[in-house]
Amino acid sequence: MKRESHPGARLLISLALAAAIPILLFSGWVAYVTAEQGRAAARHVALESAARVADRVAADLAAQLQILDVLAASPALDSSRLELFYEEARRLKASRPLWETVELADDSGNQVVNLLRPLGAALGPTADRDSFDEVLRLRRAIVGGIGPVGALSGKRLVTLRVPVIRDGQLRFILTVALATNAVSSILRDAGAPAGWVGEIVDKRGNIIARTSAEASELGRPASPALRAAIARAPEGFYTGATLEGSDVETVYRTLPDTSGWSVHFGVPSEALNAPVSRSFYVLVAGGLVSLALAAGLAALTARDIAQRRRDEETRMMLALRVSEERGALAVEAAELGTVRWNLALHQVTGSERTRALLGFPRAPMEESEAQWSFATFLEAVHPEDRERLEQALRLCVAEDAQLDIEFRSVRPDGSARWLRTTGRAPCFHDSDRPSVIYGVIADVEPRKRAEAERTDLLRRLSDAQENEQRRIARELHDQVGQTVTGLSLGLKSLETRLGSGASEPAAVNQVRWLQALAAEIGRDIHRAALDLRPTALDDLGLHKALAAYAGEWRQRHGIDLDFQVLGSEARLPANVETAAYRIVQEALTNILKHAGARSVSLVLDRRADGLRVIVEDDGVGFDPEAVNGSTIHDPAADGKIGRRLGLSGIRERLALLGGTLAVESALGSGTTLFAEIPLPSEGAEP
Repeated sequence: MKRESHPGARLLISLALAAAIPILLFSGWVAYVTAEQGRAAARHVALESAARVADRVAADLAAQLQILDVLAASPALDSSRLELFYEEARRLKASRPLWETVELADDSGNQVVNLLRPLGAALGPTADRDSFDEVLRLRRAIVGGIGPVGALSGKRLVTLRVPVIRDGQLRFILTVALATNAVSSILRDAGAPAGWVGEIVDKRGNIIARTSAEASELGRPASPALRAAIARAPEGFYTGATLEGSDVETVYRTLPDTSGWSVHFGVPSEALNAPVSRSFYVLVAGGLVSLALAAGLAALTARDIAQRRRDEETRMMLALRVSEERGALAVEAAELGTVRWNLALHQVTGSERTRALLGFPRAPMEESEAQWSFATFLEAVHPEDRERLEQALRLCVAEDAQLDIEFRSVRPDGSARWLRTTGRAPCFHDSDRPSVIYGVIADVEPRKRAEAERTDLLRRLSDAQENEQRRIARELHDQVGQTVTGLSLGLKSLETRLGSGASEPAAVNQVRWLQALAAEIGRDIHRAALDLRPTALDDLGLHKALAAYAGEWRQRHGIDLDFQVLGSEARLPANVETAAYRIVQEALTNILKHAGARSVSLVLDRRADGLRVIVEDDGVGFDPEAVNGSTIHDPAADGKIGRRLGLSGIRERLALLGGTLAVESALGSGTTLFAEIPLPSEGAEP
């Protein structure tokens, strides 16, 4: 019995050793992979921090440039007298804590306005001449680097410059000087771990902000490795030493639209490499110990793995076949066609339903799928939709975007039919770039036809409403208005007759009261007729009709209303003028009912491709998402429904003309409506 136990004991020992080998190797491998993942995670955190800081700084600078562009377009700069501009710049700077000063210089570089000095004081030349010369050369907005210590401010400031152009001539260069502490706060708030070094540098490699030793390093050139990396590529990784002499691995990224600014986060090399080195030594040692023990088990293990793999492949093929059958059944039940676009081979493969939807002839051989060249497929697409479909397919592959597009197919008989295709370009291997898009095609012609009928009905309803309002307005003016006029004349005649007798003063007063009442009724009827259908809109056009309406609205309600017209004042198509007028009416009605505004701005901007209506107020504001949603957080319950119905009416009018509406508002910050109506390319006729 004792001898019989030896084989069992050896078997148990062999099994224990066999189990220990993979455990040992796996443990070393896990340690190494974990260390590598930690290293990769640290680099990823640095990359995310750099991207976060870059996006935020770029967004802040873009917002400042946008405000600066608005200031550069101010009418206060149209004349040589700069007192109004000086006051406007002071008001704007007071609301922008990041602005250190606002400067206006002529094309020779001499300052004519600087908020750090009174208007008319001697100012001298502008600082940071490089960015100034770049604006002169390019005639566009420029984000400068960190400049020298200013003669007026006594600080190193970051300059944002925009040209002031009038009638094609550069008159001034407008500059805002920003304090660097705002950029530094963004860098410090990025959440980088202790010991990391973060820097933001301008295109010349000078430090704008730094997480450590900022006071002494501000404005100094960055490390040579950093400057070389900027010159080599707009983003990536590099190794080098910090200004303190520490070795770091640095991730950097160039900020968009900042004239070459970049953000850098350096991770100490020792913190990254030490865990990986230790794990590598452990892995090598475990591999050497396990190699001898693993040789005898390799053949059996390989055979067993191969058998398991074959069994698994068999099960997977069976499961795949079942899944394909279920998918085919679902697609057939939904009346969808399946399609594959192979952009690398320029081939398109589709099901029988796809062939029928595209109008291709049936193949002689009965097959479940048909194949066409990409050019043949595009021939079945309406010429106006081909480029748009090709662009959507390329975008789906290049950016891993969802393919979802509607297009028209052209049948052999020349008729067009609306189709919708959706799909994705799956990537089965990380190293491969996808080139095949898998999707389905659905027939959306009934839905498109219903949408067209609905749009036509809405358009006809709107036209009928305008015609009815025009008829009522005409009747009010021609019939009721004449009756009231006759009443007023009769009362005037009666007043004259009664006035000749001195014994009837009470009757004369009563007649005068009735005469005043008739005049008030006449004014009310005239106002109602104008609200229903303003005659100025038909006779004089949109611009003058809105000017008259704005003046009357301002006088009637006592609210300051500023009306401006940009671009051409030529007549527009009648439906466009009517829609724009009604949109302004609805917007001003909403302001009167809900906003509590003290001042309103109305801008009519005529462009080559469309008409833009901008209505802005300084009222209580609201939450646009809440108005569009099911719950509306509005102080007044009646205002919720009223504001939502007003915006809905504006959107419906714009939808009939293919226009769009954008709303910008917040509680306590006023509201701005942007309505855009496209115009025919050949120009609008009255």
